[in-house]
Amino acid sequence: MIEGLLALTVPIIVHVMEAMGVFVITLGGVKAFGKYALKGFDFSDDNIKLELAKALALGLEFKMGAEILKTLMIRTIDELIILASIVVLRFILTFVIHWEISSADKPSMEE
Repeated sequence: MIEGLLALTVPIIVHVMEAMGVFVITLGGVKAFGKYALKGFDFSDDNIKLELAKALALGLEFKMGAEILKTLMIRTIDELIILASIVVLRFILTFVIHWEISSADKPSMEE
């Protein structure tokens, strides 16, 4: 009974979480592009880049959460290998983005 309920609800939750991640990344990208356009494409403003990096990190967190939920639906070892590869790649991307955010925040803390 619980397995049947999970089989029905988990795919819906996964799709919603992935859509939220896509929405956050898209909105962050559009917002950053709009700010750059308003500034005449002056790429010297690191605050816009930092805001975009934060949006990317948050979007990837939603998508990684969806991937973790997908582990409930794994039936074969091949599915597990593919899912693990995706999670590792997203983790590396998230780590790099968080590292970039923290390195961008450090100079402003010293001022």
